[in-house]
Amino acid sequence: MVVRLITGDCREMMRELADGSVHCVVTSPPYWGLRDYGIAGQLGLESSLAEYIETMVSVFREVRRVLRKDGTLWLNIGDSYAGQPIGSFNGGGFKDRSAQTRGRDLSGVATSGAIDKLGGSGLKPKDLCGVPWRLAFALQADGWWLRQDIIWSKLNLMPESVTDRCTKAHEYIFLMSKNAKYYYDAKAIAEQSQDWSVGGPGTGIANTAERYGAGNGGNAGLAALAERYKGGNSGETRNKRSVWTVPTTPYSEAHFATFPPALIKPCILAGCPKGGTVLDPFAGAGTTGLVADRLERDAVLIELNPDYAAMAQRRIKDDAPLFTTFA
Repeated sequence: MVVRLITGDCREMMRELADGSVHCVVTSPPYWGLRDYGIAGQLGLESSLAEYIETMVSVFREVRRVLRKDGTLWLNIGDSYAGQPIGSFNGGGFKDRSAQTRGRDLSGVATSGAIDKLGGSGLKPKDLCGVPWRLAFALQADGWWLRQDIIWSKLNLMPESVTDRCTKAHEYIFLMSKNAKYYYDAKAIAEQSQDWSVGGPGTGIANTAERYGAGNGGNAGLAALAERYKGGNSGETRNKRSVWTVPTTPYSEAHFATFPPALIKPCILAGCPKGGTVLDPFAGAGTTGLVADRLERDAVLIELNPDYAAMAQRRIKDDAPLFTTFA
């Protein structure tokens, strides 16, 4: 498969891509005010939440242009709290230790320009900013179809030193589409059915369906359900649920948060046919390209930081040195 790696600002680099040239987009943009990557032009350090949302809307407007008419966007975005400095997100926010400028490590250098998480936003100290939903609604207002909020439930989350709220253990993935009808392969990500007839035939869901099915004042649908489950576990599959439990998986070369491959896989399987093209305008360590290549899809990766782009290329090449072509 072909992986095209482009180094530069995604807002400019996407202009080189033709209209309707990619099947789906799987990405995670920089979260607002949480990490300084130490490179000029980086997004996520806007001085206000409104400015950040406006910037993201402009980015995804260009994403919508390069998507096919039946294309989808799978957008992972995290939240933050008002009044907190960089380094306080979920115990895991930090300066990127691999960020370099002229050979100087910027991991301990203060962010240039204060991030105003209060002024003009209506937020109070300790308020949850609500970034994911603010962005989702802004994209919806800009023309995207907001189809689903998927909960990424983290098993091995970073601890938080908080005693006045629960420890946050999830992030959002929003499924968005360019049109009301779009490509979506539900069978490719179907889950194994649960055994609802625990204890043998005549129990669990089978017993309930028989009791309230047709002939007992119920409906034919429940009667059919009883027939399906009366012998025990059907061994069939079910439609994938909207809560995805996926542990984080660090990559040794990256000192910043990376997508777990298991989180990306269902997005690509459902959103892009074999031989299609997946785009990630915020490629980072290249996980989207890595998974797309494994699943026999082409990928276009855009990354602002040349060090990260080189890291992504090494990672993907090492994963499949005989089968991957870089454009």
